[in-house]
Amino acid sequence: MAKIKDHPLRFDLVNELHARPFPALSVPCHAVYVAIKEPERAVSRDRGADVAHLLALLDRYSCPHPQPGATHFSGSIGRHDLKWESHTEFVTYTAFGPGVSPRAFDPAEADVFPEVWMADAPGGRLVSALIRVEEMLEDEDAMLAKLDGWFVPESLAISRVVDGAAVIAGDFRIDPAGHMRFAVFVRKGTGQRRIGRIVQRLCEVETYRAMSMLGLVRARALGANLNRLDPQLSTLISGMTGAAHPPEEVLQTLLEISAELESLAVQFSFRFGATEAYEAIVTQRISVMREARVQGRQTFGEFMMRRYDPAMRTVKSSEARLRTMAERATRAAELLRTRVDVERSAQNQRLLESMDARADQQLRLQTTVEGLSVVAISYYAMNIMSYVIYPVTDGFGLSKGWTMAVLAPLVILGVWYLVRRIRNRFD
Repeated sequence: MAKIKDHPLRFDLVNELHARPFPALSVPCHAVYVAIKEPERAVSRDRGADVAHLLALLDRYSCPHPQPGATHFSGSIGRHDLKWESHTEFVTYTAFGPGVSPRAFDPAEADVFPEVWMADAPGGRLVSALIRVEEMLEDEDAMLAKLDGWFVPESLAISRVVDGAAVIAGDFRIDPAGHMRFAVFVRKGTGQRRIGRIVQRLCEVETYRAMSMLGLVRARALGANLNRLDPQLSTLISGMTGAAHPPEEVLQTLLEISAELESLAVQFSFRFGATEAYEAIVTQRISVMREARVQGRQTFGEFMMRRYDPAMRTVKSSEARLRTMAERATRAAELLRTRVDVERSAQNQRLLESMDARADQQLRLQTTVEGLSVVAISYYAMNIMSYVIYPVTDGFGLSKGWTMAVLAPLVILGVWYLVRRIRNRFD
């Protein structure tokens, strides 16, 4: 009995679920994370350039290359473990190293990615973060004192996560070396995979936060265009009932505004859609960490609610405003087009009435001409028939005058009947 065939993509789809495993990290350790993105005008990345940049890094450390067409790679570069991932809009590099430097968040830790190599990146650095992982201190006050010395207290967010397995902290600020800092204090006995998941989620929160904030920049640019078009649209709509401008001229202007709004929708729809997706990922990643407050300090979720959510609401508001204006312009164009059609129908009605009047005049003129034509045809017909009948009537002693007198009514009636019959046949 023949076996059922597998779908050609069955194994690929299953393998995709396990393509990006969480790292296994020991305490203490550190991580250097970089996300690179091309300029905003580029929606999809140049995969070939990304792979070439990765190979240049691996060649520096004499490391093996990934398989052709790979979108993720894990390997060792010196004393660090490298994790590379290629996404739709960006590519990420994460280097995990054992131990921590005596100086907290020492910029030298980022030297695992050489500056010369970074300068050749196919795009710009969107995220650069240093993550320091230490064992949790028994004295919570001493731990908080450390954090207050490492971060800006005003922006510092601290929370106990994953049922108290770790304490995470960060201020979401870029330090003088150009890196964002995160600290992770891990409870003794926490599994290596769990530590890796916590670090990975911190990297994802920062990456998708940065990617979603790109929508805010686009929303501000869109706002300038909407502020310019909104008064024009409102003026046109409010003046639709007046007679200051011809409806055709107003309709043409309205169609131009509608076309510009549709063009803006095409330009911004991808970024706004991506922002919504990235925001959902940020919210989900923070949610799964199951935060608990540490001595009344703000959590990551509270920080995002105060600093991040307003930006996302601005993006949504701009998207809704663009959609509303486009709908208003469409409705106004439909109403104005209806008005133009009604006016044209009235003009056509008046034109048909004038054509009917002219046709009636032509009919009366034709009737008049028809009467004259009967007289003219009868005159010539009588002259012709007189030459034929006069020799006969002369033998009976009838004069020419009496002959014409008798013949005239008969000829006129005959001609009139013949013309009438011809006209009836055409009718």
